[in-house]
Amino acid sequence: MKRISWIPAVISLVLLAGCLPNPDKDSEVIEETKKNEEVATIIPSVQLSDQYYRTILPYEQSASRGLVVSKIYSKYDVKEVENGLLRLSQRTFSPDDYFFQEGQMLDSETLSSWLARSNQTEDGLNPARPAGNMTAELAKKAPVYLAHIVEQNYLVTTEGNKVRLGGISIGLALNSTYYYQKEDFGATYEETIPEDVIIENGKKMAAEIVKRMRGMNGLENIPITVGLFRQESRNSIVPGTYFSYGVVKEGKDSISDWTSINEKHVLFPQPVSQEKYREVGKSFNKFKQDVEEYFSNFTSIVGTGFYQDDHIEKMTIEIPIQFYGAAELIGFTQYLTGLVMEHFPASMHVEVSVTSINGPEALIVKEVDEKEPYVHIYD
Repeated sequence: MKRISWIPAVISLVLLAGCLPNPDKDSEVIEETKKNEEVATIIPSVQLSDQYYRTILPYEQSASRGLVVSKIYSKYDVKEVENGLLRLSQRTFSPDDYFFQEGQMLDSETLSSWLARSNQTEDGLNPARPAGNMTAELAKKAPVYLAHIVEQNYLVTTEGNKVRLGGISIGLALNSTYYYQKEDFGATYEETIPEDVIIENGKKMAAEIVKRMRGMNGLENIPITVGLFRQESRNSIVPGTYFSYGVVKEGKDSISDWTSINEKHVLFPQPVSQEKYREVGKSFNKFKQDVEEYFSNFTSIVGTGFYQDDHIEKMTIEIPIQFYGAAELIGFTQYLTGLVMEHFPASMHVEVSVTSINGPEALIVKEVDEKEPYVHIYD
C-alpha cells in the first residue's frame, strides 16, 4: 500500500472543495453584479481537473441558500440535485471557459412563491389544492409536482479585466412520490406519480420558468440550461438523477428540444437475478465476502454504483465500523486497499469510506487505470 496520507481531515476537505488559491498567480478581476455594481473578485489559478469549475472568490452563497433542505425529502437528493446540475452544465458551459458561482438571480422569496400551489400565491407553479380533505383520488389529480428549483450561475471574462454572467443552469427537482395527509396531524399517505406525468409537468413548468426569467432585468439574452431531476422516495438510500435537459440559446425565449439523460444510481449488493448489473455485482460481492471473512466487527457494507449510458462510472462503498484502535484501523485499511485493487477492474473508479460514530476514519480512492490508490487515514 502506497501514498498513505496522515493529513488532518480539515485540510483534506479544503483540497476536495475545488479551489487552491495561489496569491502569486490568482487573477484579480472586476465582477459586474446583478445590481450593476462593480466589485473586486479573484479567479483561482488552479483547476483540479477538467471536471471542476474554478469558483469566483470571495465565495457568494446562493440567494436562496437553505431552501433546498426544507423542500427535498432525502439527504441523498439534496446533494445530487446540485452535483448533477454541475455535471449537466458542462454540456453547455465548458469549465475551460466559464467560472462557477452559486445562483444570485432567484432569491428565497421568489422561489417560495413559484414552488407554492397556484391557489396559495399568484405565481405558484404547482396545481391548486382541491377543496376539502385530501383523498387518494384527489392526490392523483393534484399532487405537488415541483419540490425545488436550483440555480447555478456561470461567469465569463470580458474586456477590461472584468467578468460577467455568461450562462445560467436551472434544475427542477420533481417529486416521484406525493405525500399527503387526509386531515391535520393525521397519518401520512403516499401516491406514486407516473413517469409520463412527471415528464409532462416538468417540461410545462420549465417553459413557464424560462418565460419569467426572460422578463427579468439582465436575463433577456443569457443562455439558460434547464434540467429535470426525478427525486426518489423518502426511504430511498440512493439519490435520484436528471433524466432530461433543454437549452435556451442566447436571444431565444423557449426550449426548442429536450435531450434525454441516461444516468442511474444503483444500490449494491444487487439480487443475482439482475443481469444488467451482474458483473459489477460479482466484484462487489467478492469484496464484501472477503471483508466479512476476516473483519466481522462492523455493521454492514453498502455500495452505490453511478451509471451513465448503462456503463458504470463510479462505485462508492461505505463501511461503518465499531472498533476504534489505531493499529486495528491501519490493518483494516491496508486489507481493504488490497481487496479494492484485487476485485475491481482497472477501468472502474472506486471510493471506499470507512466511518465510525466519531466520524470519518479512512478513505481509499482508486482512480481509473491507476496502479496505486490514494489512501488517507484521518488523524
